[in-house]
Amino acid sequence: MDEYVDILDENGNYTGKALLKSEAHAKGLFHPTVHVWFYTTGGKVLLQKRSLQKDTFPGYWDVSVAGHIGAGEAPLTSALRETEEELGLHISEESLKKIGVSKSVKKHRNNLTDCEFHHIYISRLTTPLNQLKLQKSEVDDIKLIAIEDFLSNIREPSSTRYVILSPDYYKLVFGAIKERLKQH
Repeated sequence: MDEYVDILDENGNYTGKALLKSEAHAKGLFHPTVHVWFYTTGGKVLLQKRSLQKDTFPGYWDVSVAGHIGAGEAPLTSALRETEEELGLHISEESLKKIGVSKSVKKHRNNLTDCEFHHIYISRLTTPLNQLKLQKSEVDDIKLIAIEDFLSNIREPSSTRYVILSPDYYKLVFGAIKERLKQH
C-alpha cells in the first residue's frame, strides 16, 4: 500500500517534507520505519515470513513486525498499529520498550532503494501463536526461534532465507532482549 511518509535527512532529522513511500524509495530518500521484536521468557524471538507479494525480500524471514511510519505519525503509535495490522495483536504502550534507532540503506534495484531509520522496540510475547491473526497481504507465516539459532542462521545466509541487517543492529536488539530476560 502506498502511503505518505516523512522525509528525513541523512542524520535522521525531519525535513518537513512528506512524499509517497514509492517516491521516497524511487529517489532513495530517508524516511522512518518501525521494527518490533517479540521475545519469550524462554529465549526465543518471533519471526514473520514476508508475503510472496512483497516488493522486497518476498518469502524471507524477518523481524516480528515491521512497517513504515505514516507522515505525522509518532513511532510508538506506528508500532502499535503495525502490530495490530500484521499480527492481529492488541498490545499496550507500556508493553513496548524502545531500544534505539538504526540507520539502514539497501539498494534493491535502480528504482527502489530503502533509506530508512528503524525505530526499534522489544516486547515480551504473552499470546500463543495460534491466537495471532496474520495479515495475509504482508505475512505468510510466523515462527518462534531460539535467539542463538537465529544468530547462527543469519551467519550462514545460504542455509535459509533471512532479511539480514547490520551486526550493530543485532547487537542492539539481542543485547536488549537478553537484559530483559534477566529481569523475568
